[in-house]
Parts: sequence; C-alpha cells; structure tokens
Amino acid sequence: MTSNAHANELGEFLRSRRAELSPRTVGLPGTGPRRVPGLRREEVAQLASISTDYYTRLEQGRIQASAPVLATIARVLHLDDDQSAYLFSLAGKTSATRSPRRTRQKVQPQLQRLLDDLTATPAVVMGRRMDIIAWNSLAAALVTDFGRIPENHRNYVRIVFADPAMRTLYADWETVARTCVAQLRMEAARYPDDPRLTALVGELSVQDAHFRQWWAAHHVASRTVGTKLLHHPVAGELSLDWDTLTASTDPEQQLVVWTAEVGTPTHDGLRILASWAADQHLSASGRLP
Repeated sequence: MTSNAHANELGEFLRSRRAELSPRTVGLPGTGPRRVPGLRREEVAQLASISTDYYTRLEQGRIQASAPVLATIARVLHLDDDQSAYLFSLAGKTSATRSPRRTRQKVQPQLQRLLDDLTATPAVVMGRRMDIIAWNSLAAALVTDFGRIPENHRNYVRIVFADPAMRTLYADWETVARTCVAQLRMEAARYPDDPRLTALVGELSVQDAHFRQWWAAHHVASRTVGTKLLHHPVAGELSLDWDTLTASTDPEQQLVVWTAEVGTPTHDGLRILASWAADQHLSASGRLP
C-alpha cells in the first residue's frame, strides 16, 4: 500500500469502528432512528474534544493526527490493545511501519535447532505475512505436509483458506479463519509497501468471499495465545493450546507451538500422532517393508 492507501485504510478503519458503537455504548443519549448504524462523526469529535472538521479531515486522510489525539480517539472508540496498535501503525506513529526487507527470510539457526528437538510438540516458525519458514515433523503431521507446498505459497493464511482439508481439520474453521484475517491486517499495517502481502490479499479476496468480507471488516489481532479444537484423521479429537514466542535475534520470526496438558486425551493423541509420523518417515525412507 502507498502512503495514500495507508491514509485511506486509516479512514476506513475509523469508520468501521464507529459504525459498531451505539450512542448508549459511549454514554450519549439516544436520538431516535438513524440512517446509518453507529456513531456520527460529530459525536466522535465531541467525545474526543476535537472539532468535527478536524475529525472529518482525519477520516478523509487529509491530515495526520498527533499521538495524543490518536490515543483519545482510541479510547472514545473503545479500541482494544491490538486495534490501538493498528491505529498507531496506520498513522505512522510507531517504528513498526518501517519498509520490509526484500530478502527472503531464513529461519534463525537457534530456532531450527529448537524445532528439531521438539519431537513431541508440533511447532512452526512464522515470518512476515504469516509465511511458514520452518516446521518440525509433528507440525507437518498435525496440519499439513508443508514441504509439499511450493515455497512462495507456504503461507498460513493461504493454507487455511485454500486447502479444503483445513475446513474439516479445524472444528471451528470460521473462528480460525477470521483470526487469520485479523492477524494479517496487523501485518499489513507493519508492512504497507510489501508487494507480496498486497498480492496475497488480492488473491484471497478474489478467490474467497469469506476472506473478502472479513478483510473489509477491518478487525485486527496479534499472535499471542489461544486454543484450537481439531478433528484429526489419525489422532482424533485434539484440544491444543497454542503460544507464540518471538525470536530475540529477529523479532520478525515467531515460534508457534501447540501443547496439551500431560495426562489428557489430547496429550495422548499427540504421542500417537508422533509415533505415526515416525513410522511414515521410516516407510518413506525405505527402512520399513
């Protein structure tokens, strides 16, 4: 995205957020039926103690707001931490909007060694744009064989939307997919001029109506922690906690791990899956009949 496109994105984000709020939500009296849902521009301006003209020009991309004004608007629109960070990124108020390096990412050696040692824990390394840049054998057995996917298509969001198997693997595929879109939105704020990210968004928008709809909703989220329920063809029902660890040597690389509490059916399922994956590897290498 160009700087103008970034300004337009900021305006669309603000409009979508105020459309989700009612006057009663922000402590304003109801004023009867409205032609459009949500707060009016003048109401946001009033609550933020700025002029309606100033706020209108901000939404239209004609001015740049200061950090204090953005903080006030974030409070008025009830933005959460992720949404506030996204707003500041779009406005160019954080260092996260630096231009991305054009070189292809390679997994940090320390992360690769850790992946190799995690024989009982599925794990992947995600880079910019949520590209999968490394994985261990158990992650391949759990999600998909990443090695069979061309490198330039090895992107988690693309896999979730383009691979039909994902819609049966994830018990709540819609929630997983919506979260992916929200996380990709955050990536777009960090790297507005990344042509590969722009191409990915364009491709998925054309190919999938759900992606197109959810992308237009402007929801944002960071990769942190969560739980996913999977229907796995080998391991059965799995309820996995996932966590994200950022590499200190390269903050643009994150280790994502799926774990389960010892003694639970899911933990037992992972052990079964690990054994199955090891057998598959031995069979493929010709060491089993």
